[in-house]
Amino acid sequence: MTGNAPVSGRDPAGASGTASGSDPAGLAAYRQRARGWLAANLAPRAPGTRQRAAHEATSDDLARDRSLQRAMHQAGFVGITLPTEYGGQGLSKGHQQAWDEESAGYALPAPGGVAGGVTLSVILPTLLAYASEQQKREWIPRMLRGDEIWVQLLSEPGAGSDLAGIRTTATRDGENWVLTGSKIWSSGAMSADYGICLARTDWDVPKHQGLTWFKVPLHDDRVTVRPVREINGGAEFCEEFLDGVTVDDSMVIGEVNGGWPIAGTMLAFERRNVSAQPGGALPASGQRRLAPDLVELAAARGVAGDQAVRQLIARAHINDYVQEQLTARVMAAMMAGAADPAAASLIKLGLGVITPLRAAAAMEIAGRQGIAWADGGPGDAAALNFLNGRIMSIAGGSNQIQRNIIGERLLGLPREPSADSGKPFREVLRDATRWGTKA
Repeated sequence: MTGNAPVSGRDPAGASGTASGSDPAGLAAYRQRARGWLAANLAPRAPGTRQRAAHEATSDDLARDRSLQRAMHQAGFVGITLPTEYGGQGLSKGHQQAWDEESAGYALPAPGGVAGGVTLSVILPTLLAYASEQQKREWIPRMLRGDEIWVQLLSEPGAGSDLAGIRTTATRDGENWVLTGSKIWSSGAMSADYGICLARTDWDVPKHQGLTWFKVPLHDDRVTVRPVREINGGAEFCEEFLDGVTVDDSMVIGEVNGGWPIAGTMLAFERRNVSAQPGGALPASGQRRLAPDLVELAAARGVAGDQAVRQLIARAHINDYVQEQLTARVMAAMMAGAADPAAASLIKLGLGVITPLRAAAAMEIAGRQGIAWADGGPGDAAALNFLNGRIMSIAGGSNQIQRNIIGERLLGLPREPSADSGKPFREVLRDATRWGTKA
């Protein structure tokens, strides 16, 4: 993901590629240079390999990935369309596409695993839109070089879908801010250097109005990062405890108490990033292989001829096809500037609906082999996908949140009634403690 930061001048990311992509000779030379650099510096990616999770990476792995990304940036292949004043190359989308195509078969460096992708594809474009000029000139080049890995410090134990209900507090102390509270579900935070943290700076205004963003150093002695063990055996998520972390005004992102619009922009980038799955667009013919993983699983069990199994595979194939067509259409409209960024919720909701269905179908096809298997057996992937099956219906905003966004922002339906939207947040919390008690 390190070569794929969101791009382009009038793209919502705020980047501005300046070199034309209409020069075939120039693009051909660029492509040839990329091809030579890749062959000389990176290893081919073995088929079927997945990105190493952050909790699986050693300190040596992280150092090696940072070094490789730095070399890739020096060669001109990171931040391809970003402005040169922010450490980018200032080139066109055509150059980015050429790099993406040439590098597709290589093991690109991914410092921090998923956190490295979030740094460049979610947090960086948010900074382009809202950070000060000095912050952009100082921070973004470090991100592009792999010197700084960032994660999102968003959700809290008591504030998930209702993100505006966060209680992590930032209190003014002279010329500094002191942050206290806890965050959770930060992917890859154990390998990150900084968090972009949403904190409450005013308790006496409605909950959406008293929020501010800060850059928080995760290696500070007053920050504790703790991995969260997951049902699939991994520990990609982390929770963070901020115990009086002190930062100065240079670490404030955007306006004080003006953090909610920034949160909306960041979540839109996150959904777009989630939606831009590899292989999202179909060939012009619209043809694709018939759910190859499920076909292989059925063959391994010897049930490929079973009518019920064939129906499960056919249904999965139809859902895969529809989702890919939806992704291709929405992404094309968004990249052309013809769709509201909220349209990414259409793709996100589709994934959130069909992924659990597909995972359940795979387990039904796998039968006993999805419950117990030899290492590397055909039921291994089916079981893991089943355990992970609800991720897309929750991460980056639940299915219910996506439906609200689609209804309100794309269809123009009225907002849901809210009992606390106009109350100072301090009163909301006070009233909540009285629910169910006598006056």
